This record gives sequence, C-alpha cells and structure tokens, in this order.
Amino acid sequence: MSQTLITQEFGIIIAAKNHKPTILNPDFLKYSGIVPTEWELARQPIYTQSVSQVAFTNGIVIIAEPTRVMFIEAIENKAVEEIAVAAIAKKYVEALPNVEYEAVGINPRGYVAFEKDVDAARLFITETLLSSGSWQEAGTAPVRATLNLAYTLERGPFYLSVNEAALRNPDETSTPIVLFSGSFSYEVNSETPVERKNSIHQGIDNWQADLLAYQEIISNKFLGKTSEEKTVVPNVFAMSAAI
Repeated sequence: MSQTLITQEFGIIIAAKNHKPTILNPDFLKYSGIVPTEWELARQPIYTQSVSQVAFTNGIVIIAEPTRVMFIEAIENKAVEEIAVAAIAKKYVEALPNVEYEAVGINPRGYVAFEKDVDAARLFITETLLSSGSWQEAGTAPVRATLNLAYTLERGPFYLSVNEAALRNPDETSTPIVLFSGSFSYEVNSETPVERKNSIHQGIDNWQADLLAYQEIISNKFLGKTSEEKTVVPNVFAMSAAI
C-alpha cells in the first residue's frame, strides 16, 4: 500500500476517584502554573456539575469529569518536540496531589486517507484486514466492520480500535478514512499521594515511546511499510474528522 498514517490527535487520560470537575477553569490552570499565562482561549469554557472543558488556541483541550481528566492535543501540524500535553498533565497532577489517581492512558489517534475510492476504507477493513467469506454476504448492503484489538507489550497492554470514518473537506466534500485509535494503559497501585503522583508521572513519561510504538505498529503491521519508511507528524490535511 502507498497510504501513510497521519497522526492527528494525542491524548492523556487520567482516571481518578472523586475528582471535582468544577475546579477546572482558566484562572486555576494559569495561577497554578499548569499552563503559561499567555495561552489564549479558543472558545468560552464549559462549566457544569458533571463536566468542565477548557480549550486553547494551540490545540490543547482539557476536560474534567468526576472519574477522569483528559488532556487532548491536536498534533497534526506539530513536530514531536512541540507536543506539550504530557508536560501539562504532569503539572496538573502536581497541582492536585491529593486526588486519588487510579490509572493513566496514553491515547494516540490517527488515520489513513483513501482519496480516490469512496469504498476503499470499508474494503481495507473487510478485505485486507479480514478474510472474505459468506459472513459478509448477509443483508441488503455491503457489510461494515470495526476491529477492537488488544496487544501485550513489554510496558503493558495496548488497545487498538480500527474503524471506518470520513474527513470533511473545506469544499464540503468528504474523504474516506480508516481511523486507528490507540490506548496504552498504566495502573496506579500506590497508596500515598506522593507515590500516586510518582506513579502517574512514570506512566506519562512513556508517552514518546508509546507514540512511536503506535506509529510503528500501524505503519509496519497494517500498512506494510518498511523500517526505512518513517512515519512523521505532517502539516497537511487541514480538515476535521467526521466520526
């Protein structure tokens, strides 16, 4: 195949017990040193009893819920050294050391585009990744499939979801894609606040290795790239996903 993985989004999800979403606001983030004071809001923050959301113009969004806090960054136009969300997540944990953190997930997301054939994304899943058979022949329309895979890596489990989606183009047309949503999971077994913080930080510190592993698994195992064909974070495809 000639398709290339476009790494679109990178997220760090921290599971926590009894986390208060109402604590999340721009003033808290800036006065606590979690984000730089010069960061500008992309839109008005969202505040409810069950969820708070703060989005910045640099592509970073922070979402707080009672059981987790999510740090998500759009990285399509960024080099690896420009990705800031991991450092932000670590500072958030430092600012709230008494929260009962339970686990951390490193969640990269990317896609492969199929611009010339509207049915190519579906066929990639049903014919390239899956074996053909009579199971595909039921119903009045071609079957569609989603794959949920679980890998056991040296650092821990890696979960990968593969499904068909589309990108909305500026001219209102759409481009078929296959979306690869990954998650590396690290549990926190420590009891004291200091131990929990250190355990969370250790999990977050795996982010670069996890991002590289995600890219290599997709490129080498799904797209058939050779080791010489490096996956990069490109500055193309100024489009948003319509999932």
